[in-house]
Amino acid sequence: MFHAPNVFQRDPISPATREPEPRPDGGRTTTATAPAPVANKPPAAEPAKRRDAYFDNVKYLAIVLVAVAHAWEPVMDGSRTTRALYMVAYTFHMPAFIIVSGYFSRSFDLSAKKVKRLVTGVAVPYVVFETAYSLFKRYADDSPDHPISLLDPWYLTWFLCALFIWRITTPLWQALRHPMPVALVIAVLASFSPTIGDDLDLQRVLQFLPFFVLGLQLKPEHFQLMRRREVRLLALPLFAGAIVFAYWAAPRMQLGWFYRSNSAPEMGAPWWSGAVMTLAMFGCALLLTIGFLAWVPRRRMWFTVLGSGTICGYLLHGFLIKGVGYAGVFDRYTWLAEPAGLVLVSLAAAAAVTLMCTPPVRRVLRFATEPDMHWAFRRDAARL
Repeated sequence: MFHAPNVFQRDPISPATREPEPRPDGGRTTTATAPAPVANKPPAAEPAKRRDAYFDNVKYLAIVLVAVAHAWEPVMDGSRTTRALYMVAYTFHMPAFIIVSGYFSRSFDLSAKKVKRLVTGVAVPYVVFETAYSLFKRYADDSPDHPISLLDPWYLTWFLCALFIWRITTPLWQALRHPMPVALVIAVLASFSPTIGDDLDLQRVLQFLPFFVLGLQLKPEHFQLMRRREVRLLALPLFAGAIVFAYWAAPRMQLGWFYRSNSAPEMGAPWWSGAVMTLAMFGCALLLTIGFLAWVPRRRMWFTVLGSGTICGYLLHGFLIKGVGYAGVFDRYTWLAEPAGLVLVSLAAAAAVTLMCTPPVRRVLRFATEPDMHWAFRRDAARL
C-alpha cells in the first residue's frame, strides 16, 4: 500500500564528457564533443529506483503490531497486562502507518497517472476485500443477512476507504497555509458530532486525518532527527511510562477512544471530552510514534523485503483472526487467555502475517492488490 522513496542511481558519464585518453606517444586522443545525430534514437530509460530499507522496515514492524494487537482482542479480557499492552500498541501503530502513508503521498496530484494508481492500488482492493470480508462473515459465521455494502466498511477495509479520501484531498492540504491546525479542528469537531453516521466510516476518516496531514508536512530530515541517539534513549522511558499508565487506565478507559470510530456522545461521554481526548490522544500517539520510528533499523534486515508486501499482510490476516473466532477456538481453549497462551497467540499472529507479506503471496494477490487494468484507462490519458 505504500511506496518507498525514490533513490536514483547516478547516470554514467557520457562519452562526450570523458577525459581524453592518453596516446602511446605521450599526447592525448581527442574525442568528438558533438554526438552523432540521434533523431530516431529512443529516449533513454529512466534510472532504476531503489527502495529505502528504513521505510520497508517501518511498514513490516507496524503490520506485525497490527496483527498481534488484533489477535489479542478475543483473549485479553481476563488479563489487565494484555489490555494495557493492547492500549499502548493501539495508541501508535495505526498513526504510524497513516503518517508514513501521508509522507509518501506528498507528490500526489490529480494527474492521470497518479489517479490510475490510486484506483488500482486503493479503490480496487477496497471493493474486492470489502466484498470478500462480507461474504466470509455470511458463510463462515452463519450470518446470511450480513449486508454487502461498499458505503459501510467492515473490519479492516476502513483504512483503504480512508486512504482513498485522504489521498484524493492531498492537493487541498498542500495548498493550505496552515493545514495541521485545520486538520486538528476537523478531528475535534468530528469527535463530538454524533450525526456523521457510518457511511465510509467518516468518523475514523476525520479523527485520524491529522496524522495523514502531518505525514504530508514531513521531510527526510525530520526522520533523520527521529533516529538520533538521544531520541532512541528517550524512547525507552517514554514507552515504560506509557505501559505503566496504560496498566492503571486499563480498567478505567474505554477502548473506543483508540478506535476513533464513534463520537464522545455515542460512547456515553460528555461532548467536551471528545475535544480533550482527541488532542490528548494525538499528542500521545505522536510521541509513541516518534519513539517507535527511532528504534526501527535503518539497514537492510531479513524482513526488509517484506515491507513491500504489507498490504497483503494487512488485508489477509483479518481472515485468520476472524476465522479462528468464528470456529470458536478461543471459547474452546480458554487457556489461550493465560500468559503462556497469550505468548503463543502473539507468536502465531506475528508468524502468520510475516508469511502473508512474502513475495510469493504478493504475486498471487497481485490481481486484487496491484491490478494493471490497462483495459479500463485510455492510452492517451496521461497526455490529456
